[in-house]
Amino acid sequence: MQGRTLQQIQSALRAGELTLKEIVQYYLQRIEQTRDLNIYVETWGVKAVERAESLQSKINNHTEDFPRLLGAVISIKDVICYKNHKVTAASKILSGFTSQFTATAVQKALDEGAIIIGRTNCDEFAMGSTNEHSAYGPTRHGSHPDHVPGGSSGAAAVSVQMDTCLIALGSDTGGSVRQPAAYCGVYGLKPTYGRISRYGLIAYGSSFDQIGILAKSAADISLTLAVVQGYDAMDSTSSDRSLYQHQLNPPSTTHLRIAYLEEVMNHPGLGQGIRESTRSVMDSLRLQGHHVEAVSFDLLDYLVPTYYVLTTAEASSNLSRYDGIRYGNRTDLATDIDTLYTKTRSEGFGLEAKRRIMMGTFVLSVGYFDAYFTKAQQVRRLIIDKVDQILSSYDVIVTPTTTTVAPELGASVQDPVAMYLSDVFTVIANLCGLPALSMPLAVEGTDLTSGIQFMSSAFRENILFDLQGYVAASGVNP
Repeated sequence: MQGRTLQQIQSALRAGELTLKEIVQYYLQRIEQTRDLNIYVETWGVKAVERAESLQSKINNHTEDFPRLLGAVISIKDVICYKNHKVTAASKILSGFTSQFTATAVQKALDEGAIIIGRTNCDEFAMGSTNEHSAYGPTRHGSHPDHVPGGSSGAAAVSVQMDTCLIALGSDTGGSVRQPAAYCGVYGLKPTYGRISRYGLIAYGSSFDQIGILAKSAADISLTLAVVQGYDAMDSTSSDRSLYQHQLNPPSTTHLRIAYLEEVMNHPGLGQGIRESTRSVMDSLRLQGHHVEAVSFDLLDYLVPTYYVLTTAEASSNLSRYDGIRYGNRTDLATDIDTLYTKTRSEGFGLEAKRRIMMGTFVLSVGYFDAYFTKAQQVRRLIIDKVDQILSSYDVIVTPTTTTVAPELGASVQDPVAMYLSDVFTVIANLCGLPALSMPLAVEGTDLTSGIQFMSSAFRENILFDLQGYVAASGVNP
């Protein structure tokens, strides 16, 4: 299966060169071979094989029209619900919890023939950029085990990187799909806010969260997006506007208008190798006839503070439901209702989750609400307006996905501010609700990778896939 796209896998299935059971068994073998990386918190091998055998009849009966995701083996991040399967958000506070329903995105994938193989590790409640803040311990980078894979969907990225599945579903609140995709050398998409239903996604920051997709090929992400998108009556923020059509064409003669942000390319924290590699990609796009030019974005320094004020406020509200009363873990040391709440939450939440709950509670508190939360909402509006202004003149904004390559394990744990600042190039898409695609970027001077990020106006994911096709055709990037 290594190196094959879903289209190639389906061709082999039609030709009788492969069976679905053989595909599942291959991925299960890869999972066993990579146990030391701590990618999965649970696998469903027996059920996956049973489903493969059941679906095989579609091939044996020479069904002309395959379900669109037949042959796709998918991992799901441990914040995405799958009925009658455990889901814990990598937190002790949900230890042993079994989901009572299936996320809409998962159900749509299942309806089109996908096979779910297991749930992947992550930062607790998707709060983190390194996959080190998990009740199950850290996940390691696939090719450089002494380094982090990024986060919070770090294990989802490694599950694809190490060929333990074809496609991974993760979540992206501020870059949690795109940043680990960049570190692990795979593709990662954060769709337009509302493109994919959030029903069945455990909430962190509800106005930021989106289910995202990771794969080794843009074609597989494109097809998966076409399957799992669309309006859902269970999610009032979902949309059926301008449904995405999966159709990746060879690069045409159309020339795109591409903007890059001056302040990003001159950012003091941007690694020199990433800067040079990004410029090489932009130069190759110019040679193909695309219009690439710098624009000013004077709000760059406000992105991370605005993001963390708002997301921690929403997290404080969303995570208040985990109290030991209705579901999840409950302390054995309670003597009254107050100690039941405090001890359950103290025992159940990890350090980073506690930090963000406390930050969010503070910015929402009396006397500070207007100074922090209201002000952050006002700045968010300014950021949205500025980005909309740029995209009214350009098709795409291009930036590096990350400031550096993957750091070593433990390097960010003692400095949470440095971890927060590493999201500076990715949070903009979540603040604005816009789609963004990270594609692998080879970095000069190292065998670690980063990514190049394309962001477009809402519901224009097709432009992102077109642009990655131009980059791939240029030959300047793997």
